[in-house]
Amino acid sequence: QVQVVESGGDSVQAGGSLTLTCLASGDMWRRYSMTWFRQAPGKGREGVAHFYIPTLATRYADSVKGRFTISRDDAKNMLYLQMNSLKPEDTAVYYCAADNRIKNDGNWAWPDEYIYWGQGTQVTVSS
Repeated sequence: QVQVVESGGDSVQAGGSLTLTCLASGDMWRRYSMTWFRQAPGKGREGVAHFYIPTLATRYADSVKGRFTISRDDAKNMLYLQMNSLKPEDTAVYYCAADNRIKNDGNWAWPDEYIYWGQGTQVTVSS
């Protein structure tokens, strides 16, 4: 079993930057697929950035490409989401999710594909 805890959410002005962190613990988490999701008020949960274990490649939602960067530090059991050039539409609760199954281009952003979830951290971007 894997436990994940997010932190780093804050209120920032548009154009600013934030780094979210996800502390993961438990057996074999380094072999898991890890993804950042977000959920804005009144909307569904959206896959934002994914770390693909077999090749260490990454995937991003079109809405954040070029602005967000996902990374992981296995020595620290940490997953990061560096968010630059933030926009008001990035306002949401951000979640870290993990699953022991490999993901592909078709399902990495589906919430139902993930077993383990953190409690979320709030990001608010004001104009």
